[in-house]
Amino acid sequence: QLQASGGGLVEVGGSLRLSCAVSGRIFRNYAVGWFRQAPGKEREFVTALNRSGKRASYADSVKGRFTVSREYAKNTLYLQMNNLKPEDTAVYYCASYSSAGIYGTPPYWGQGTLVTVSS
Repeated sequence: QLQASGGGLVEVGGSLRLSCAVSGRIFRNYAVGWFRQAPGKEREFVTALNRSGKRASYADSVKGRFTVSREYAKNTLYLQMNNLKPEDTAVYYCASYSSAGIYGTPPYWGQGTLVTVSS
């Protein structure tokens, strides 16, 4: 129901855009977002966007560098990542909440896509 893509190897300071194809039922009804898990660390919240697309939430570590957006015609969630840093290296997961707003822990998860930032 959620499938992420777009990961890869990028140099420090570079940019990358992740995509997540979401089933229509989920995309139309729920908030969606991105999480990441770095090697040896727990999974952490990156960003999320409510159902209307008018309210976004970001982790402090990515504010000003990452932008989340959703394209309703394609049922796709995007994560534009700019000015990437080595600490952004992680497996990135897209996820859907079970509400229109960004509340609690998402119950729906896609497979991850690996982002590696090289210095």
